[in-house]
Amino acid sequence: MSYEAGDSASGKSRRLADRLAAGETILSAWSSLPDPLTIEAVAAAPLDAVTLDGQHGGHTEDIVLRAIGPVMARGKPAIVRIPVGRFDMASRVLDFGAEAVIAPMINSIADAKAFAAAMKYPPVGQRSWGAPRAQHFHGVTDKQNWLETANALSLAFAMIETREAYAALDGILAVDGIDGVFVGPGDLSISLSGGKTIDPGMATMMDTIADIGRRAVAAGKHAAIYLHDAALAGRYHRGGFRFFALTGDTHYISVGAKAQADAARASMS
Repeated sequence: MSYEAGDSASGKSRRLADRLAAGETILSAWSSLPDPLTIEAVAAAPLDAVTLDGQHGGHTEDIVLRAIGPVMARGKPAIVRIPVGRFDMASRVLDFGAEAVIAPMINSIADAKAFAAAMKYPPVGQRSWGAPRAQHFHGVTDKQNWLETANALSLAFAMIETREAYAALDGILAVDGIDGVFVGPGDLSISLSGGKTIDPGMATMMDTIADIGRRAVAAGKHAAIYLHDAALAGRYHRGGFRFFALTGDTHYISVGAKAQADAARASMS
């Protein structure tokens, strides 16, 4: 797999939807800590996007409202993972300027339809009008232009992380308004093992993940995944995945600190 940071590194902003449609690979930072200075530091990392985690991370609607600006100031798209079932929050973070929303525990076609309804304006969905902040961030002053383009440029990723979701995968992919799927390998390993283990790199799960990627691509949808181990990116990339979320900010701090400490100790030995 070849990869170049490209536009995000130069500060030039292109919409996430356009980049994925062009077949680009997107490496996203993962932000859980809600402190503004930490968000700024994560946004400055040499990655293409920032995902703000509102499910297991500390990103409430208020934090997301204030976090999107610093992310976009770096020329990067902001993605938000909402809490389970909070489809009302999906609409709100789009109004704040987010370019994509990841919805956890989409376990059925009905779940996918409810999520899509909150993400898209009519006739595709039921999203309510009210996007002056998003228009400002994206430089779109014409309301009609926003209405005509927002559905295509606001990406809805349904998380596939349970046996039920996997069984309903084709139906979820067929829902109008669902733009892609996002694999949560941790929860998927728990579900597939019947609650016996948590192993995001579980060997017996790799074929399932590959199948999800193949079926998403075949349906004309995006395949995305959370990477607990960056070394797996190549394997998933060969299976059609093009959006990767790399662990999280606490991990970055830990790994960076360890590397610095190891280097310091090695220099003195």
